[in-house]
Amino acid sequence: MTNRTAPPLSGTQWTIAAHGQEAVVVEVGGGLRAYRADGVDYLDGYAQDELPPGSSGQVLAPWPSRIRDGRYTFAGVAYQLPLTEPAKHNAIHGLVAWQRWRLVERSESAVLIELDLPPQVGYPWQLNLRTRYSLGPDGLRVDHEVTNIGVAAAPFGLAAHPYFRLPGTTVDDLLLTVPGHSRVLFDARLLPIGAAKVAGGDHDFTEARRIGAQVLDNAFGDVDRDADGTSAVLISDATRTLRVWGGEAFKWWVVFTSDTLHGDRQRRAVAVEPQTCPPDAFRSGHDVIVIEPGDTWTAAWGVQVSVDG
Repeated sequence: MTNRTAPPLSGTQWTIAAHGQEAVVVEVGGGLRAYRADGVDYLDGYAQDELPPGSSGQVLAPWPSRIRDGRYTFAGVAYQLPLTEPAKHNAIHGLVAWQRWRLVERSESAVLIELDLPPQVGYPWQLNLRTRYSLGPDGLRVDHEVTNIGVAAAPFGLAAHPYFRLPGTTVDDLLLTVPGHSRVLFDARLLPIGAAKVAGGDHDFTEARRIGAQVLDNAFGDVDRDADGTSAVLISDATRTLRVWGGEAFKWWVVFTSDTLHGDRQRRAVAVEPQTCPPDAFRSGHDVIVIEPGDTWTAAWGVQVSVDG
């Protein structure tokens, strides 16, 4: 028998570098495994021979978050998805996180990868997904482009799932700013049962506030935007600020303080997730994107780090 070296669990690794930054993109899931600036790791990533814990760095499509019982109706037709979160009886985080993406083009500072999503049980539409990661003087930028290559209109949603940390500062001591004025209320299965305004409450992070002992796994909507249409979540300490921004396509932010992760990952980092739609959107129809045959949908998000002094 011929001996061969097994590939990393996350597949081929594509490293890009520019402007004092470095990022590592992986073949399996097409996600972000590492991001560092000036030698500091700001992404709480994972080893190349480790499965991404808690969906770390993954692209979540054609829906983010959870769908109750994996059931939904679109254009008058009922669909049943596989239950990929069996303990809660949900379909979670889409269909592309464990697929092998392929390289389209690469330069020193950018990499473009793509995936053809075939029709399947519960989601019988054909999509081509492209994701471009690039490093510039303003930080990391991620561009998503999704084309409906089938013959029928397709429901769609997308999110990214990076975990961020400021090394040397605990989650409790981080200052958090979230531009959302409302939050989703969840049941025990982390499925939406309503919404509430955050003003003046424990979940009001519209002004920078220390996280403290608060446990967060929340979807925030009704977001404030800058003049260019972007919104942003900030985490900071005494000297550093990490800004995660999302373009107009991202109408929701999910913030998760990693409390349910295991071992030393528990409450070590904060997941800051730009999302196009809230949890269970395929059932509610809330902010679901519909991509017509031949049409292409685009969106962008990114990360900027600033250090005082």
